Amino acid sequence: MKRREFIKLSAVGAAATAFGGLGVSLAPTTARAQHLKTRWAKQTTSVCCYCAVGCGLIVHTDTMSQRAINVEGDPDHPVNEGALCAKGASIWALGENDRREKNVLYRAPYSDKWEVKGWDWALSRIARRIKDTRDASFTEVNAKGQTVNRCDGIASVGSAALDNEECWAYQSFLRALGLVYIEHQARI
Repeated sequence: MKRREFIKLSAVGAAATAFGGLGVSLAPTTARAQHLKTRWAKQTTSVCCYCAVGCGLIVHTDTMSQRAINVEGDPDHPVNEGALCAKGASIWALGENDRREKNVLYRAPYSDKWEVKGWDWALSRIARRIKDTRDASFTEVNAKGQTVNRCDGIASVGSAALDNEECWAYQSFLRALGLVYIEHQARI
């Protein structure tokens, strides 16, 4: 056997060994459908929270545990017609994440540790700080003597987690406070 024949035979043998060991069969097979666990789940439509596109989702919720078990694109939605991007396809992990923090964590100024606080404490503190900041930075009349009724000490950056109706209500709330620095950037 010559050198060239030996190399050819070795390559064929290596390829046969590699692909033969994978269990690849060229025999015809039969496709079988599976019943998904979502068959008995409650279906609810929702909107993806990641960007401003507003893709439609179908959330399957287990009726016993009241937890989401599957999220998929809504084929009847006019925006995405059932398709989802990589973020939208992984949205199930956003709500069903065992590592997600469920408590209010507060770090006092100049502190190096977090403290667990209650929701009532946090909401009343947020409301008090908004009121104090608004009162300190509210301008009724500008330098020209015109009535402006604005608050320059607070700004708001919205997110895509809100749909149009929620954005309208939120913006109305902000305008009632006198905010003029209102922005909505869905990709932040």
